[in-house]
Amino acid sequence: MPLHIELEPGERVFIGESLVENAQERFLLHVIGNTPVLREKDVLNIEAANTTSKLIYIAVQLMHFSKSVEQARENYLVLVKDLIEACPSTTPYIARISAHIFLGNICDALKEARLLIEYEDQLASMALPSDSMT
Repeated sequence: MPLHIELEPGERVFIGESLVENAQERFLLHVIGNTPVLREKDVLNIEAANTTSKLIYIAVQLMHFSKSVEQARENYLVLVKDLIEACPSTTPYIARISAHIFLGNICDALKEARLLIEYEDQLASMALPSDSMT
């Protein structure tokens, strides 16, 4: 079943090891085969990975693009162990990410990892003192 991707003008998408950029008009792209695809806006750079959940996202992202996922999987397991020990309430997110990885649904694992990042951001914002209290 082909993957259908609608690209806006100027939008870019990684397909395998290539970066494809849409030039001018909306464009519907059909990707047939088992090639990793990820919109540029969904790619997280290592420099931006300043939290454990973002490092987990990068590990899953590497599993998505890598032909040899063993190192990324090992990093993932270490990171999730550390995160669950530090914040047990993240366990349901980790369980869903891991289930998707186990089933080979890396795109779904990435979506769930985004939700983990949002959850971690919520926890961090609750831990920070508000300006009204200063």
